[in-house]
Amino acid sequence: MNVELLEKTFVAIDQANKKDPNTEIVDNVKVPKELIYGQRMSEMLDMFKPNASDALKIAARAQHICRWESPRSNYEMNRKGYLLWRSELKKFHAKKTGEIMTELGYDYKTIEQVSFLLQKKQLKRNEETQCLEDVVCLVFLKYYYEAFRVKHNDEKVIDIVQKTWKKMSEKGHNAALQLNYSEKGLSLIQQALA
Repeated sequence: MNVELLEKTFVAIDQANKKDPNTEIVDNVKVPKELIYGQRMSEMLDMFKPNASDALKIAARAQHICRWESPRSNYEMNRKGYLLWRSELKKFHAKKTGEIMTELGYDYKTIEQVSFLLQKKQLKRNEETQCLEDVVCLVFLKYYYEAFRVKHNDEKVIDIVQKTWKKMSEKGHNAALQLNYSEKGLSLIQQALA
C-alpha cells in the first residue's frame, strides 16, 4: 500500500471531478456534484470496509468520474437506452480512471483491477465488486434517498428501495438499517422490505 500514491490519485480524480458544471449545495456552499459524490464514496468505504485494498479505494473515489461528459440525454429515453447508457458509463469511468492511473505510474494489474471493479464485474460473486456496490447503495441511501423520495410517489420509492436492496449484501443491509432516515423515509423502507 502506497499512501502517497493513493493520495495523488485521489487528488487527480478530484481535479477531474471539480470540472463538473452540475452543482449541489453542501453546508450552504455550491460544490461540483461529482466531486462531493466521490468524496462521500471514499468516506463511506472507510467506514464500511476500513481495510479496503487500494484498487477498491480508487474505484470508490472514481465511481462517477466525469459523468457529466456522458449525459443520459445522449441515449434513447427508454429502458433500452437507459441500460445502454449505464453499460457504456461503466466503461467510460474505467477508461478515465485508467488514464489517470497510467499517468501516475500504476502497474497494469492494479489498473485492470480498478477497471474490473468500476465495470461491476462478477457482482454477488466477487467480494470487492460487491463491497463497491454496497457502498454505492449506502451513499444513495444516506445522501440522496430523502431528496429522491420527495420527488416521487410512494410506489416508485418502494420499487427503488427494493431494487437497491437486491444489489446489496447482508453486511450492506445491516449498515443501511443503521442510517438515519426521516419518519416517512423509514416507513417506505419498511414497506419495501415487508
